[in-house]
Amino acid sequence: MEKERWMEKEKRIRFRDLIAFPSTTYATFGLYRYPAKFIPHVIAYVLEKYAKPGIEIFDPFAGYGTAGIVARIYNCNYELWDLNPLLETFHSIAIMKPKEVNLREVLREMASCKEEFVPRWSNFEYWFPQDFLPFLFKVWGFYHSLTDTYIKLLLTIPLLKTSRYFSYDDPQRQKLSKSPKSKKRIESLLARNWKDEFFQMVGEEIGKMIKRMKEYQLLSPKQTKAVVKGGVDTLSMQLEGKKDILITSPPYLQSHEYIRQAKMDLFWLGYSEDYIKKLSKLEIPYRDVNPITIYSEVYSQYRDKIEGYYQKIYDRYFWGVLGALTRLQENICSYLCLFVGRTSMRGYQIPIDRIFAEHFSALGWMHKVTLIDTIVARRLFSYRINPATGINDKRTRTENLVILQKK
Repeated sequence: MEKERWMEKEKRIRFRDLIAFPSTTYATFGLYRYPAKFIPHVIAYVLEKYAKPGIEIFDPFAGYGTAGIVARIYNCNYELWDLNPLLETFHSIAIMKPKEVNLREVLREMASCKEEFVPRWSNFEYWFPQDFLPFLFKVWGFYHSLTDTYIKLLLTIPLLKTSRYFSYDDPQRQKLSKSPKSKKRIESLLARNWKDEFFQMVGEEIGKMIKRMKEYQLLSPKQTKAVVKGGVDTLSMQLEGKKDILITSPPYLQSHEYIRQAKMDLFWLGYSEDYIKKLSKLEIPYRDVNPITIYSEVYSQYRDKIEGYYQKIYDRYFWGVLGALTRLQENICSYLCLFVGRTSMRGYQIPIDRIFAEHFSALGWMHKVTLIDTIVARRLFSYRINPATGINDKRTRTENLVILQKK
């Protein structure tokens, strides 16, 4: 009977068919490959259905900042937080208006720059061949010497993408890591005129940036009020003031080492090793999290099925994410909109959406609906045997939007 009651609240949906954005990477939604990125169609759906111009929305796990980019289109004010300080930079880039730029002159000045910038990273030479380093230090020396904020922001993502392509990192993997494939890429580059290729790639990426900035302006974004905070520990931060709608896609269970994925870019942008290590220690797998009461029978049922170390991960995840959301929901006036996937752990598909819905229902929220959308394309969630356990890990097939209304 209980299962039937929950199924009545579930509805299959395809957000991409309901919202008229051409794709999930249209305009400035896809300038940077951020892990498990919030698709703009989900945010647009919520704002079309539950928001009105001038309201305040809040995303405490903002990642790339898609919630804010979409909020401007709907004339909604917003506040964004994320542990990753890149949020502030990426948000500034995503909302910029395009300007005419003498691209050839910019690249010429970059090529002739004598200043150097050496990232404060003890492991730097492990990730780049020695032949590239003097060149890259001068390219980034030019970047850090810029006083024109617009040019600097315009160059940021193209330089990050190109520098990563010239590293040993394998972009097909979610975490920073070497692979035989990435080593072959570097060997091939070293055998060619790689400096010319570097500038050509930067120029092409700048062209793509300007095109996408123009696309964003076609969506008629408004000049709304925005508060954007990177480097924020959402698991302990207090929200000041009231917000109308909390909409977020919290970290995935067992997939939340986002600082490790981004640290190469953080070093290029000037962050210190000590600061990045500090941020990494605040991610859920590596921090102590205070236990909380979780008002969900489903949470307890699945916890009993998971043993040992994995039970510890399970507890830390729910204590951390639900602990933060439980604290923050006290300042939300109208709706909680939580976009989560049913991640596999030890062969079990964990119904995170139902656990969240049960918990907040017990706290006085009304569970309106859970909208279930099939994941179309995301390499992170392909089906495979877990090599560590030999268990067939059925990776996340759907992402579910839990909508709760304040009673």
